[in-house]
Amino acid sequence: MFGVNDIPKFFLAFFLVLPIISFVHEAGHVFFAWLMGGRNIKVSVGSGDVLFRLGMLEVRKYYFWYGLCSFDSLKRNHRLANILIFAGGALFNAIAAVVVIYLIENNTIQPNLATYQFTYFSLYYIFFALLPMPYPGGSSSDGKIILDLIRNKKQLGERTYRIQWNNEEKQWCVLNDDQELVQAFEDEEQALTKAHEVAQSNRPSRLINIKNGKEVEVQNYPRIPL
Repeated sequence: MFGVNDIPKFFLAFFLVLPIISFVHEAGHVFFAWLMGGRNIKVSVGSGDVLFRLGMLEVRKYYFWYGLCSFDSLKRNHRLANILIFAGGALFNAIAAVVVIYLIENNTIQPNLATYQFTYFSLYYIFFALLPMPYPGGSSSDGKIILDLIRNKKQLGERTYRIQWNNEEKQWCVLNDDQELVQAFEDEEQALTKAHEVAQSNRPSRLINIKNGKEVEVQNYPRIPL
C-alpha cells in the first residue's frame, strides 16, 4: 500500500531514476543511428523550453517527461538498419538493467531503492516502447514501427518530395508526393530550402532533385524514434 513514507521514493523515481532511464533509451537510438551513418543526430530529454544544449544533447525544462532522437540522411537507409535504430532504445534499457542485476549478484554494488527502481522502470520502459500501438497525433511506439518494418510495409508511409526545373515557366518547382506543385521559385537554392522545410516537417520523407532527367536523392528524413 502506498503511504506517506513512500512519497520521497516516488520523487526519487520520477525526478532522478526515470530521466536516467530515458537518457539510456535515447542513447540506444543514437548508437544505431550513428552506426547506420545518420547525420545531424540530436537527442532531446524532456519537454518544454530548452534549458541547455551540450553537443547533440538537449535538456528541456520538464526533463523527467518524454524524450526523442532525431537524425537526417541515413547512409544505410534500409529495413534492417531502421529496425535496429528503433529497437536500440529498448535494447540499451535491457542491457543496462542486466548490468545492474549482474553487479548486485556479484556484490560489486549493494542493492538499494535506486537500483530496484532502475531495474523495475527499465522493464517498464521496454514494455511500453515495444508494445505495438499508435499514439495520439499520428506517431507510433517503437514496437509498432518495428512490426511495420518486419511486415515490409511501404517505408511506413514515406513521402517523396521533388524539386524540378519547369522549362516552360522558367521556374524551379517544389512537388509533393502526388507530383502536385507546392511552390515555385526562380532560384534553385530557394526551392531547395522550401523543399527541405516541407520534407522535414512530414517525416518519414525523401527529397529528390531532378536534373537532366535523372533523380538524385538530396536528403532523407527518417521517422523520429521516441
